[in-house]
Amino acid sequence: MTTTAGRAGGVAARSRAEHARRVADVLRQQITGGRFGHGLLPDERALGTELAASRNVIREALGLLRSEGLITRRQGVGTIVVMPKYGHGLDRLAGLAEALTGYGPVTNEVRAARTIANPPAAVAERLELEPGTDVVYIERLRRLGGLPLSLDTTYLAPDIGADLLGHDLAGRDLFALIEETTGRRLGQAEVSVHAVNAGPDTAALLEIEPGAAVFAIERLTRLADGRPVDAESVHIRADRLMLQATLHRPAPD
Repeated sequence: MTTTAGRAGGVAARSRAEHARRVADVLRQQITGGRFGHGLLPDERALGTELAASRNVIREALGLLRSEGLITRRQGVGTIVVMPKYGHGLDRLAGLAEALTGYGPVTNEVRAARTIANPPAAVAERLELEPGTDVVYIERLRRLGGLPLSLDTTYLAPDIGADLLGHDLAGRDLFALIEETTGRRLGQAEVSVHAVNAGPDTAALLEIEPGAAVFAIERLTRLADGRPVDAESVHIRADRLMLQATLHRPAPD
């Protein structure tokens, strides 16, 4: 039989947990937004005053953020951000190096760059090619500030991709190279984003634990006339990047 005191204690614990989640949400937004640029969070007392929360709630909130791998506790220093997250906008068509301008040097390790005969039917279908048509395949491991950021695999229409193979794939964004070699502008892209657990091979390349969460981005990029030319899959470390967009609500009919 549940006593009144027991029910009250359960309600209080649930209320504290809910409050801690709300505080964690605020702190997470502040961390990813660059509020603590130096990496050190205020002490628990200061956070409690600022966020109108008890010491216990603040500790629970910080525990949630530590379990996410966002912060850590360092003896004699305090609570610090483990690794800054960089913003990547989804509301404009830009290469990753272009989008991350100002955050540090982006380098590419070219792991594959070749023509593939008889690619998977799904690839040919996405690029609107006849079955069995050759495609150009490029795989690159991207680093930001020397640390792995993403693993990019790209399939290109043969006439587009062939002209790229002799260019600087380690130092240039593919979007810029496509526009440069074709003399035509890219127009739009269809993008889908979902979270997956990194497999052993991807985890090893990105230097994360197997099973760690990564963003999986599927993007089909088209020329301005609507022709699809670039089908890519990008696996990005979720602990290093946040996806951003500015959305506009359309006027009612």
